[in-house]
Amino acid sequence: MEHPISISEYLSSEEFKKIKEFAKDKETPFILLSLKKIEEKYDELKKNLPFAKIYYAMKANPAEKVVRLLHEKGSNFDVATIYEMEQLLQMGISPERMSYGNTIKKAKDIKKAYEYGIRLFVTDSHNDLRKLAANAPGSKVFFRLLTESNGADWPLSRKFGAHTGQIYSLIVEAKDLGLIPYGLSFHVGSQQRDIGEWDHAISQCKYLFDDVKRYEGIELKMVNLGGGFPAKYLKPTRSTQQYAEIITTYLHEYFGDELPEILIEPGRYISGEAGVVVTEIVLISKKSDSSQYEWVYLDIGKFGGLIETLDEAIKYPIYPEKGYNGNGGREVILAGPTCDSMDILYENFKYELPKDIQEGDRLYILTTGAYTYTYCSVEFNGIPPVKVYFID
Repeated sequence: MEHPISISEYLSSEEFKKIKEFAKDKETPFILLSLKKIEEKYDELKKNLPFAKIYYAMKANPAEKVVRLLHEKGSNFDVATIYEMEQLLQMGISPERMSYGNTIKKAKDIKKAYEYGIRLFVTDSHNDLRKLAANAPGSKVFFRLLTESNGADWPLSRKFGAHTGQIYSLIVEAKDLGLIPYGLSFHVGSQQRDIGEWDHAISQCKYLFDDVKRYEGIELKMVNLGGGFPAKYLKPTRSTQQYAEIITTYLHEYFGDELPEILIEPGRYISGEAGVVVTEIVLISKKSDSSQYEWVYLDIGKFGGLIETLDEAIKYPIYPEKGYNGNGGREVILAGPTCDSMDILYENFKYELPKDIQEGDRLYILTTGAYTYTYCSVEFNGIPPVKVYFID
C-alpha cells in the first residue's frame, strides 16, 4: 500500500500552481509536458557525464517540441525505426546525429537508412549482420551484449543482445563482410536501480575489447552504455551525480585513463519527470457490500498511455487535486475506463486516496512524460489517443 505522497517531493508549489491553472479549463484526460524539465534533465546528465555523447531514445517521447529542444541543445538521437528516422530528417536533423539502434530491422529499411545517410548501426545476430553488409556496406557496426537487467523496474533482457561468444564471432564476421566493427553496447534495463549492473556489463566490454584485439587484430573504439538512468517514481533512487560518479569509476577501472568513445541513450531519464497526466474519476464502486476495497475507475488506463502499469511494474506518484485534508484515507483499486478486463492499473499494490474522494474529482499522475502517449491505442473503444499539451 502506498501512503499519500507529498507533492513537494516532485513539484515546487509554483510549478503545481501553474499546472492546476493551465489544467482547469481542459477536458481530461490529457498529458501536460514541461519543456523546462526536459532541458534541466538534459543539462544535468551532460554536466555529470561530460565525456559521453548523448543519443536521446526517440521511443520514450518523440514529440516534435521535445525533439527540437534536444536538437538545439546538441543531442544526438537513437532511432528504432525508419519512421523515427524520417521524422528527424523532416525536421532538418542530420543523419550523422542518428544511430539505428534496433537489432530487428528489415533489409529494405536498412537500405533506406543507408540511402538517407545513416552510417551507425547496431546488431546482435548473424542474419541481421549479413543484411547490414548487403544493404549498408562499409558502415560502422556496434554489437549489443545480452544483460540480465536485474534490479530494473522494466527489464529489457532476453529479447535483445547476445552472449559474449556470439558477439566475438559477429565482430570477426563483420570485418570479413567489409563492415567496420566499431564498438559494443548494452542496456541494463529501464529504470535500473542497481548501479552494479553497469559494472558487470562494462567488464564484459573490456574483455571483448582485449580479446578481439589480441587474437583478431580488431580494435574496437566505442562503448554505448545504453539507457537505464531512472526517473523519479514512488520508489526512491540515487541521484544522477551518484550514478554518474560510480559508472565513471567503473569505466576507468576497466579502461584506464584513456576511455573509448562513450555513448549513452537516455529516454525515460530525460522526459519522464516532465509529464503530468490529468485524469478524472469516472466511477467509484464495490463488487459487494462486504468488499474491503472500492474500485476507482479513471478516464485513462492502460490503452490510453499507462501501459507500463502492466504487472504493476512502474508505480507512478498519484496526487488528488484537492490534496489531503487530514481526515484520513482509504486504500483503493485503480482501473481504466475501457471494456477490457486487462485495463486495471493497480490491484495488488494499493494506493491511498482521501476518504472524501468523489466521482468527478481529478487526480494528477506524475512522472508520465516517457512511454505514455506513444503507447496509446489508436481508437480502442472509439477513444482517441490522449491529448498532449506543453508548458514552459
